[in-house]
Amino acid sequence: MVDKSARLAGGAGRCDGSGYGAVGRSTRRGFSLLEMMLVIAIIAIASLLAASALTGGLDGMRLRSASKQIAAQLRYTRAQAIATGEPQSFTIDPHAHTWEAPKQRHGEIPKQLGIVFTGAREVQPTRGVGAVMFFPDGASTGGRVQLQAKRAAWNIDVAWLTGQVKLTRAQAQR
Repeated sequence: MVDKSARLAGGAGRCDGSGYGAVGRSTRRGFSLLEMMLVIAIIAIASLLAASALTGGLDGMRLRSASKQIAAQLRYTRAQAIATGEPQSFTIDPHAHTWEAPKQRHGEIPKQLGIVFTGAREVQPTRGVGAVMFFPDGASTGGRVQLQAKRAAWNIDVAWLTGQVKLTRAQAQR
């Protein structure tokens, strides 16, 4: 008796599923590794572009990060004034893109960002360098640091009476 599958194959080859011969081979359908990697790459690129558009891109991230850093250093300066019982000063140099706080803290602001300082002229250490002085009771001379990137900006406001530091989103000044 001849096997049906052997008859269909013309009597040649095995059909026991071993993969030998034409009859035993199965044609598998699916995706190759290359196709899967290509789809993953396309999804990653699309996600990156969408995230960049929503967050304002790299400049937007720099802007938020620098604004938060300066606000934190202003709060630190106020806390030092209260803790030590002595006036403390936070200075910012818009042209050099640098800042200084008590206890030898200092940092740089990314060059891509614009800086506008508004504050009391009486406490400015030199021309073009701004300062906010904090007093032992928590009050300050007040001021505003605005960081800008393209059309976006963040204001870091210091209230003169309470010394409270507030960070808010704003429109860039031209």
